[in-house]
Amino acid sequence: MTTYAIGDVQGCFDALQSLLDHVEFDARKDRLWFVGDLVNRGPQSLEVLRYVQSLGDAATVVLGNHDLHLLMQSEGFGKANREDTLAEILAAPDRAKLLNWLRSLPLFHRHGEWAMVHAGLLPSWSLAQAQQLSDEVSAALRAPNYREFMAQMWGSEPAAWSDDLSGWDRLRVIVNAMTRMRYVTNDGAMEFRAAGSKAPPAQGPENCTPWFDAAHRVNATALIVCGHWSALGLVMRKDLAAIDTGCLWGGSLTALRLEDRRIFCQPSRQYVVPRGWD
Repeated sequence: MTTYAIGDVQGCFDALQSLLDHVEFDARKDRLWFVGDLVNRGPQSLEVLRYVQSLGDAATVVLGNHDLHLLMQSEGFGKANREDTLAEILAAPDRAKLLNWLRSLPLFHRHGEWAMVHAGLLPSWSLAQAQQLSDEVSAALRAPNYREFMAQMWGSEPAAWSDDLSGWDRLRVIVNAMTRMRYVTNDGAMEFRAAGSKAPPAQGPENCTPWFDAAHRVNATALIVCGHWSALGLVMRKDLAAIDTGCLWGGSLTALRLEDRRIFCQPSRQYVVPRGWD
């Protein structure tokens, strides 16, 4: 069995199919890990959702911020953006099936030596704690009153983690770290508002560092695969595989073969949107 981790697809279905053809993916014996953001901004989000859901156990998916945005839009929460491409999903006859499946997905996955998350992990979180916290969010998303959680999910406060956090604040910090975070301050708080908070490290906000370079990072001994940061580009190091290579922006869609860390890239010929819409 071969396992491929796939970067942010964001509705670029044709690029995904070309990439899977290139690696000769066989759903009967191979496995795919998707780092989140299956949907939005690209032209074929519905096709991506239907395909990945149809893979069953051959696909492991963690939720990204755009996937959560879709779920919130479907329930009437959050603010729609002019660049959203979610209308086809929301009008689809199989909408309920697809959205219920999406809502069942975790924020974090760990198997063997690898862990997967869309954006990142706070410096103080061990892998075991990250799994526990992801499970807390999953329980809230699957609960009968899940709409109450969605009504409170978005927002950038609190910015820092504390084991004493409870209620919606606790869940919101977990969601923000695992699906939105790029930079943390010197004391480990998330930074979303400062100029440069989406820029690559050389242009990042003052007194901040990428989450994976934070001092005293408890999870630095892990092998973490993530996406979410197309401006960062491909980063491969002993503790990190960042594989969002900007397919949506005219870059490429990347697959990482976990067994030997070999990279496969499919150039995007499908869809390009203006920078700044991420």
